[in-house]
Amino acid sequence: MPWTVPSLADLRRQVRDYVNARLPGADAAIPNSPLRVISDNQAGLAALNFDFLAWIAQQMLPDTADREYLDRHADIWLGGRLQATFAGGSVMLSGVEGSTIPAGTVLSASGATFQTTEPVTLAAVATEAPIEALIAGEVGNRPAGARLSLVSAISGVDPNAIVVSLEGGLDIESDDHLRDRVLERIRKPPMGGDADDYVQWAKSASIGSAITRAWCAANEMGVGTVTVRFMMDDLRSDVGGFPTQDDLDAVAAHLDALRPVTVKELYVVAPEPHPISVTITGLDPDTASMQAAVITSIEAMLLERARPSTTVNGSLVPAQTIYAAWIAEAVMATTGINHCTIDADDEVMEDGGKIAVLSGVYFV
Repeated sequence: MPWTVPSLADLRRQVRDYVNARLPGADAAIPNSPLRVISDNQAGLAALNFDFLAWIAQQMLPDTADREYLDRHADIWLGGRLQATFAGGSVMLSGVEGSTIPAGTVLSASGATFQTTEPVTLAAVATEAPIEALIAGEVGNRPAGARLSLVSAISGVDPNAIVVSLEGGLDIESDDHLRDRVLERIRKPPMGGDADDYVQWAKSASIGSAITRAWCAANEMGVGTVTVRFMMDDLRSDVGGFPTQDDLDAVAAHLDALRPVTVKELYVVAPEPHPISVTITGLDPDTASMQAAVITSIEAMLLERARPSTTVNGSLVPAQTIYAAWIAEAVMATTGINHCTIDADDEVMEDGGKIAVLSGVYFV
């Protein structure tokens, strides 16, 4: 039988009725009377206890726990929340040949600070110097070509540096990502190296908080092999969500330390994009905002359904075909749309490593 927490008003009525029943001739409903004040105080304390018990009940379950108690669940099931990481890479420095830049030289840009990790002696041309962020998180990432500036001037050294690469900085794992990992661990307990284990292990790597989707395909590359693919839809949005080689190497090293010794070969590779396009005629209403909403709906459908080959219940399942009906369903589910004609075909992936991505939506 479901339980409903009584409201404060209900509790007040209950306590007043109880007082009236126990004290013949009493009326705890009279405003400002001692009996009413005592009754309402009692009801207020009871309501506070009910609220606390309801809150505690939420903290007991990881799907509703607040951040503090979610961390407790994560400590028990996973060993804790993934912490923020520091960006690293290199910059090009120039100046008078022979000038020395000591290790620990601080550079800055837009509120983020960095330091050189090795001493560098400038050559006649711009010289590369390794650096690392001093602040953990995505704030330390910078695109190639970005400018950093020396915090303190060094004689013979140009104060401006040009980023060669500066990436790998991740914010502390979000509550949503951590909650998904905890629930996945509970629902899919370790099985000594089955497909679900590899997905969970990949998400527990140092860059795991940026992994939004992951799949494992057993025996795809031959008997005894394991293939892991994953996407980083948010962090790598500028390249369609596909991981870089450094991302793949980080996950491969993490999995290599966890995988059973009986695995013949482990492959950690990025999915291969299979571009699909959609032509829509007679869109009503045909506005820029509606067109953008339609594109968003199709992208959301692909985010949910598209995947490379994966192992399900011990069997290898081919890469997911994207059916024209799914595209039509996504388009017509767009809020505010009246009607349109959709020209799209079923998109069958050519091989197991393919994953469907939207290459364009054409409105005519």
